[in-house]
Amino acid sequence: MTDDPPNPALLPAGLSDVLPPEAEREAMLVEVLAETFARHGYERVKPPLLEFEDSLLAGSGAAVAEQTFRLMDPVSHRMMGLRADTTPQVARIAATRLARVPRPLRLSYAGQVLRVQGTQLAPARQLPQAGVELIGPESAEADAEVAAVAAEALAAVGIVDASLDITLPRLAPALLDEAGVQGEARRKLARALDRKDAAAVAEHAARAGGAALLLPALLAAAGPADAALAVLQVEALPPAARAIADHAAAVVAAIRARAPALRITLDPLEFRGLQYHTGVAFTIFGAGRTGELARGGRYLSGEEPATGMTLYPDAVLRAVPAAAPRMRVFLPQGADAGQATALRARGLATVAQLAASDTAQSLRCTHVMDSTGAPRPVEE
Repeated sequence: MTDDPPNPALLPAGLSDVLPPEAEREAMLVEVLAETFARHGYERVKPPLLEFEDSLLAGSGAAVAEQTFRLMDPVSHRMMGLRADTTPQVARIAATRLARVPRPLRLSYAGQVLRVQGTQLAPARQLPQAGVELIGPESAEADAEVAAVAAEALAAVGIVDASLDITLPRLAPALLDEAGVQGEARRKLARALDRKDAAAVAEHAARAGGAALLLPALLAAAGPADAALAVLQVEALPPAARAIADHAAAVVAAIRARAPALRITLDPLEFRGLQYHTGVAFTIFGAGRTGELARGGRYLSGEEPATGMTLYPDAVLRAVPAAAPRMRVFLPQGADAGQATALRARGLATVAQLAASDTAQSLRCTHVMDSTGAPRPVEE
């Protein structure tokens, strides 16, 4: 214990202040993403940060229940949750306030989410999100649209070398169901698949027999989409699994028609972290070690089929080159207001001198407006 006052700059683990110029960069990036969404007909919604717990965690929201902060509403005396993901809220809006709007319904959003815990690789607990949800159609073209729109939005902010990884989270369960694998045997086989342990998968699959015998070949098929689809095509999949594989092939073809330059990989048996997805799932990666830039896929919006993609602006910022900072122009006292307006119209920031002690250096200005209205560099 200490009598020292708490440090006002100290924040809880996983939370941080975003300072200049990063806060401005993030805001501008989000608006570029949102503008791309809007140009494809996605209309923006703005759900609240807090909702009643029973509605926030219904449907696909149940997947983030463990990551949701809860508190008691002093007005209604009901439990509320602070959103850990925006997609369930958009689903609620579609099912209630926009229930009578003709489908397909295209919605977009941008905002912050808060999670109970970060991860070792991503310790932040407050995260920005921006995304699109396409509600109503259940088709390969709809899945392809959200993937292509997300890729286009990333290209608009400078990421032109992204790759799209497609997974089929319902394929492994369909094969295990067909083989009748249950209980401890199913748990062990699912763990081996999750760890990509080819030897363990082969061992457990041999014991299970039936459709489970297909798992080793499908595990090894992960990679470029064309090669993976070729393996799925030649394997004797049971009907439920065949429908999943055929839909995946149609999605890849539809994406290629929209974004022919986009690199696409396919992992047929990946299912980690995708509990609420009912069809194909997507992850977009940047080049190098930038990590996940977006994630999404097919799910149920209440009782309706839906598909969507969530982009992570903080990860996107790390993947794009830092833009040149906005030019800050010092306006001496008595500077012409019309000339200053012209500078702002060009996208420059003008910073007015309010006191004689204010200088271009103290106000962190890079330029000074001269008598002609032109910005000239600050002399060292």
